[in-house]
Amino acid sequence: MTKKSNQFLIAAVTSSLVLVGCGGAPTIVSTPIENIDAIPLKNISLTDSELKNWNSSDLVSDTIPGMSVNKAYAELIKNKKGQTVIVGVIDSGVDIEHEDLDGVLWKNTKEIEGNGKDDDNNGYIDDIYGWNFLGDSKDENLEHTRIVKQLKSKYEGKDLTSIDPSDKDEYRIYIQAKAEYEEDYQKALGNKNQYEQIFQQTKASHDVISKTIGKETYTQQELLAVKADTPEMQQHIAFLSQMFGVLDKGEKIPSFIKNIKNGVEYYTEQLNYHLNTEFDGRAVVGDNVDDINDKNYGNNNVMGPDPEKKDIKHGTHVAGIIAAERNNGKGVNGVAQNVEIMSIRAVPNGDEYDKDIALAIRYAVDNGAKIINTSFGKYYSTHPDWVREAIKYAAQKDVLIVNAAGNDAEDLDQKYVYPNDQITNTTEISNNFITIGALNYEYGANLIAKFSNYGKNNVDVFAPGVKIWATTPLNSYEYLQGTSMAAPAVAGVAALIRSYYPKLKASQVKQLLMDSGLSTNASVVVGGQPTNTKKFSELSKSGSMVNLYNALILADKMSK
Repeated sequence: MTKKSNQFLIAAVTSSLVLVGCGGAPTIVSTPIENIDAIPLKNISLTDSELKNWNSSDLVSDTIPGMSVNKAYAELIKNKKGQTVIVGVIDSGVDIEHEDLDGVLWKNTKEIEGNGKDDDNNGYIDDIYGWNFLGDSKDENLEHTRIVKQLKSKYEGKDLTSIDPSDKDEYRIYIQAKAEYEEDYQKALGNKNQYEQIFQQTKASHDVISKTIGKETYTQQELLAVKADTPEMQQHIAFLSQMFGVLDKGEKIPSFIKNIKNGVEYYTEQLNYHLNTEFDGRAVVGDNVDDINDKNYGNNNVMGPDPEKKDIKHGTHVAGIIAAERNNGKGVNGVAQNVEIMSIRAVPNGDEYDKDIALAIRYAVDNGAKIINTSFGKYYSTHPDWVREAIKYAAQKDVLIVNAAGNDAEDLDQKYVYPNDQITNTTEISNNFITIGALNYEYGANLIAKFSNYGKNNVDVFAPGVKIWATTPLNSYEYLQGTSMAAPAVAGVAALIRSYYPKLKASQVKQLLMDSGLSTNASVVVGGQPTNTKKFSELSKSGSMVNLYNALILADKMSK
């Protein structure tokens, strides 16, 4: 898009626009970009209801930097009819039995369920709700672990002077991957030991104190009121008092213990699977991961092999953010209505394989998805060309891919993450790939999630990604956070635009999401480090936050 046309779009969204409906409609005024810096900061904590719904809030009326979803439904969407949009969720799997998702699932009507045949000749047998490219596998190495494992025998003990010149690029990748692998291994080992010590000490002290007080949850004041009549009791009180100092707002000791235990399990999994060169999670699948033409693998079980469904929490949460059934009296309202979720399992507990992602994108495109959500990423890729070709294939078929930026507070203009749409920092391979950073619910200096990646060239826009309430397996709901939660929020917005304005191309939807967002002239903390501040407008290509209300107004203007 030319600079001139881009300026026109920005001018359009910051002025009063008319959204024309049946019988005419009143003038609808968008939120002017230049006025949001005058919005006062919210000086009180969010209520439980506000927190569970913050990504749908409106910055002007609520002083919460949500996407104005509720305002858009109340004032713009109302009872308008739209077209059904299929959204492909490439992730860990989706709980298709969930009470808040079972009514919004894509179903392949060209396939006869359970007959063991490929009725629609798409290459996948009985793919009723999507496809599981992981089969019965669950855990996986990180990509740098796989690189070290594959190339160690070839390069161990060698340097640049002792290898064939044609192998120099591969050798450099090996050396870099090996250094990061060793650093990650030592860090995981140290963190596991530290978390185990904190867990054991906290649990032991809590068991004594809770028994003494007579209840599981207690305040720091109640803790300090306990009679310290023995050296052991003094130690318990002193230790737990110290723990109170690191609790999040509203957090209690029992939930802190649960979180620490989760930390122990997380680093244990890293050591057992992600960083274990002796582990091969792919063995049960049986395909050749280095052969893109070896496609006869996987199965139709999009919920995966775990009967407790623990492995599909991430994908179920993502699906719920996009399209959990609205106004059904249950857990949560998804961003979008008129949506069918196509479930594609291709992201293990560990790093995804490029082959799976490339084939998953093509599967979604070939089976009718108009939006694809990709809430995953890694810093090494052995076959990035396969994925980029799939992205370009999606562009040819007018499919928008909404991608998570990643959670390591990295500048993506300086460090590559995969998948991406840029071979260099200047040239995009297609115009259908939008990368999303994560916002915090605090409007002000802490607007950017402390974990969110950013980048003036390689991140396009920001959206809510901290403490997002959505569906999790077995009819449950939880707060999760990450750019993994920000991307589906934008996928939901994009789906609504394509539902009500189906003539707009994927590239146009991407551009209007960026051009209709709200920005701020303020500086914000980056990476959670108060000494590291940057202009919000310099952290992404658009310098803005996605806003559904403004996006619908601009979509109406563009469609005419």
